[in-house]
Amino acid sequence: MTRRRVVIMGAAGRDFHDFNVVYRDAPEFEVVAFTATQIPGIEDRTYPPLLAGPHYPTGIRILPEAQLERLIRDERVDEVVFAYSDVSHEYVMHVASRVMAAGADFSLLGPRRTMLRSRRPVVAVCAVRTGAGKSQTSRRVAQLLEESGLKVVVVRHPMPYGDLAAQRVQRFASYEDLDRHQTTIEEREEYEPHIDAGRVVYAGVDYEAILRDAEAEADVVLWDGGNNDLPFYRPDLFVVVADPLRPGDELRYHPGETNLRLADVVVINKIDSATPEGLTTVRQAIDAANPVAAVIEARSALSLVGGAIAGRRVAVVEDGPTLTHGGMTYGAGIVAARRYGAAFVIDPKPYATGGLAETLRKYPRLESLLPAMGYGPVQMHELEATLNAMPVDVVLSATPIDLTRVLRLDKPVVRVRYELEEAKGPPLASLLEPIVRSARASAPTTA
Repeated sequence: MTRRRVVIMGAAGRDFHDFNVVYRDAPEFEVVAFTATQIPGIEDRTYPPLLAGPHYPTGIRILPEAQLERLIRDERVDEVVFAYSDVSHEYVMHVASRVMAAGADFSLLGPRRTMLRSRRPVVAVCAVRTGAGKSQTSRRVAQLLEESGLKVVVVRHPMPYGDLAAQRVQRFASYEDLDRHQTTIEEREEYEPHIDAGRVVYAGVDYEAILRDAEAEADVVLWDGGNNDLPFYRPDLFVVVADPLRPGDELRYHPGETNLRLADVVVINKIDSATPEGLTTVRQAIDAANPVAAVIEARSALSLVGGAIAGRRVAVVEDGPTLTHGGMTYGAGIVAARRYGAAFVIDPKPYATGGLAETLRKYPRLESLLPAMGYGPVQMHELEATLNAMPVDVVLSATPIDLTRVLRLDKPVVRVRYELEEAKGPPLASLLEPIVRSARASAPTTA
């Protein structure tokens, strides 16, 4: 039998998942390579034999996406599978045009082929764009389920930037687990708030193995999605967050529009920051794409922890992915600086070094802030050095983590906390009631 030769385009997330569930054990396919983009330094590795399975005794190469056309030609590739997220529809079709012009077919794998089924009820929280407010929505969902007496285990969208074999299944229940797994700032941003609330978080590479471990200790599995990707698990309730600060993007980005059309519940977040026109645009998009979805309008309520900033010079640190491939020019840190009376927000550009300086040049529309780039020790050191060099009174940190655990800073840090605050629409607690009933009926730990 002639095997169909496949390349999977990704960013160390859905690409590996699509391979694991569709291609790994399929003798009719041969995946000749992954191509990587979006995340610094993830290419030029190998998807290891331990994960790739018996059809791939030497593993699978991970190559830069810039080599795509040459790879299609030299490896006689039949099909290229697009498997990363939070990109515009126009971008997807530009990539498709590159692939087809090079002589291969172009494809996307849908939810039916890639969502795994769980033995426990699953609530999935995803978004139409990175930075819409998905994380605080996940925390709110978990809190409500826990108030009903259920044990929630969180499974986080993958961020495997290190040793892939060692990261096959990761379980985080403490700060010591974060240190042991050598997590990046981006990983900590998603894991720490759940750990602070006493929850177990799973992540890694092999999401079927992860699911089976999570099911063993969960009444409810909470899929905490990344970017605007589709869930890896088939949800019993699918909550999708929309962002009126980027109105129209809910119908312009992949696979955010798919999420919108699949949603059982749409949360329109940040209504306190949005314009009336932005809110109208998002409401109209929901009505057109998914008129049967329940719609909740909510605020991203801000508070400061660690002191006041009124009258002080501040360096603002924001969540990195929101500002890079998420396309935002500011985040909760800038909003908090204005709301709580900071005297000056100091421009970090004159003090930034190395890759961080390059990031600021790449995204010139960013306001005077620093994205919390920390995909490895070098980037963490650059962030630390830049903050220590800035002539400020305080670091205003709007990343969800405690920066002082990973950086040595010579200035006090005030944290910006943000939580989902429902304002209009059906209560989220009432929409979760069928999940609660199902979990109580099936999970022995609730007895």
